[in-house]
Amino acid sequence: MSTPIRGDQTTPPDSVHKATRRGIILAWCTLAYLIADTIILFMIKGNSQAMQAAWVQDLLGMVPPLAFLIGVRLARRRASREHPYGFAQAMDIAHLAAGAALITFGCFLFFDSTMTLVARERPDIGQFSLFEHDLWQGWVMIGFSFITIFPPLLLGRLKMKPAKLLHSKALFADARMNRADWMAGTASIVGIAGIGLGFWWADAVAAILISVDILEDGYKNLKGSLSSMMDSVPKSLGKGTPHPIPGLVNARLAELEWVKEVGNRTREEGHVFHVDAFVVPVDATAVTAADLIDAREICHGLHWKVHDVSVIPVAELPPLLRTDSASLGEVETT
Repeated sequence: MSTPIRGDQTTPPDSVHKATRRGIILAWCTLAYLIADTIILFMIKGNSQAMQAAWVQDLLGMVPPLAFLIGVRLARRRASREHPYGFAQAMDIAHLAAGAALITFGCFLFFDSTMTLVARERPDIGQFSLFEHDLWQGWVMIGFSFITIFPPLLLGRLKMKPAKLLHSKALFADARMNRADWMAGTASIVGIAGIGLGFWWADAVAAILISVDILEDGYKNLKGSLSSMMDSVPKSLGKGTPHPIPGLVNARLAELEWVKEVGNRTREEGHVFHVDAFVVPVDATAVTAADLIDAREICHGLHWKVHDVSVIPVAELPPLLRTDSASLGEVETT
């Protein structure tokens, strides 16, 4: 016997609504910055390998914030007969798109820079006239790259707090893309300065080093999104350790007088959790529907991320659920 499933269980606190609005505003700010940056980079990139990579990165960098904005809009839809679990998993799809963007950019940057290095192509950065004076175009590239380091650095840092509060992997991946953006800008400065000093290979080497770091981020995000979509054990954002909420559910239900043993299966649906809690009663004949309903409401009251709960009495726990129910950690509640 289990209590029926209902949709839209827990109303998120005001802090969650504020974090969502903050994430949306930051995503729009990121798009505005990337559009302007892409246009200017296209005009000044010349033959610099690092500058061309930065331009491509800006194009791909639009994918994570767009995916987050679309995911948030879809996730707000209510559950329906066609989609009884709601649309929260749209955020997992957004996370997948963000991870794929990081992987795509990292592969492009690594391959293109490596081929340039192997072919020993020497970038030709020309000059331009300003007030009857000839200036090296590299100074313009270095100046612009230096300026463009700061917006993604700031945006990435600002996104981290709402991403962790919302348990939004899509917004977290967007913040990591911002990190890749400012790192690529730093590589551009090093590469162009190297060309100016006569080290033709500096441009490509700097781009290769950055591509390896970007590929690592992309792999982690892609792996995390696919694991979530395959109903793996929920993980804490950015840490890879088990999320504390399943353990919190077990510990709270174990405190009930009529519960002898408890275990649960919890899966992520975007930024919320769906919990199947299996309980072994002390006396199966004494368990009432009211007991199950109360237990279910207790689970809902633990955290706003606990969205749907089924409390299922069983004679004994399945072997896979015999885990440490006290594996608790810090949970973001505000």
